[in-house]
Amino acid sequence: MSESNRAFGQALVKSLVGERGHLPIARALPDITVELAGKRMEGAPYTIYQLLKHMSYWQNFLLTYLDGGKPQLPSSVVESWPSEGEPESEDEWQLVIKQFLQGIDKAISYSESMQLDETLTHFPTETKAGILRNIASHNSYHLGEIVLLRRLFGAWPPPGGGYPA
Repeated sequence: MSESNRAFGQALVKSLVGERGHLPIARALPDITVELAGKRMEGAPYTIYQLLKHMSYWQNFLLTYLDGGKPQLPSSVVESWPSEGEPESEDEWQLVIKQFLQGIDKAISYSESMQLDETLTHFPTETKAGILRNIASHNSYHLGEIVLLRRLFGAWPPPGGGYPA
């Protein structure tokens, strides 16, 4: 693996976990209660639960390409949003968080081990780096929405502080 590939892989890792530009994503989620996850804010189209489920949907979709598969494109982007606004239980909510963070771990592993400038068999106009960058930027975008909802609900910063406070 070339030094430039390794350096770019490390830059992707920083984007995937969150560094400098925002709070590490793993710190923004675990203390969210099941009640907060499903709480509605007037004027906001989604709950925190729906945002995280949507993030997981696209993260898993894109990771399928890196696994060598060809994910089934939804007929509409609406399919990537859950219709239910809240988790059924605390156990379900914790599982949603766990699965999402496992997807980030998988993306990190790929960032550190793949030849990032290679194109994908089932997406020949995209590189492995492009897929990982897309995961990082999509997650970052929606993490900002989660943090904003937490602020509006008075549930920010998380334990240990948040950046920015």
